[in-house]
Amino acid sequence: MNSFEFRRGLIRAFGNFHAWAYEKSGGRWGGRLRGLPMALLFLVGRKTGEPRPTPLLYMKNAEDLVIVASFYGSPKHPAWYHNVLANPEFDVRVDRRRYRVRARKATREEREKLWPRLVEHYPGYAGYQARTEREIPVMILSPLAEA
Repeated sequence: MNSFEFRRGLIRAFGNFHAWAYEKSGGRWGGRLRGLPMALLFLVGRKTGEPRPTPLLYMKNAEDLVIVASFYGSPKHPAWYHNVLANPEFDVRVDRRRYRVRARKATREEREKLWPRLVEHYPGYAGYQARTEREIPVMILSPLAEA
């Protein structure tokens, strides 16, 4: 096992634990990581159809949540990004509130406006973008009207 595979395994294990604790605590634990707000996305695997709860850093933009498919500057997009593209409607938990959203990739103009705010929100994004040749996607999660 190389160091990248080892780190990816650790990240996956921590993410699984974080998602489990966030959901089991009803949003009381896991809503922040190192002082930054975290959302729990209830995704469906595009290949398996299995549930894939995924904790991610987010930034508010009016009523929307903005998330970043950085994967720590990896040359590939994270698996969750492909799952979101395949199934763009899903539930999200923010603290104790769970609700339905529709995700879409930010337009070029939206990304240009959001990216500086995202880097201010979490400076690590700048380093991740510098580390990879791909343009890191920015996703906008908009709440769906409650029935």
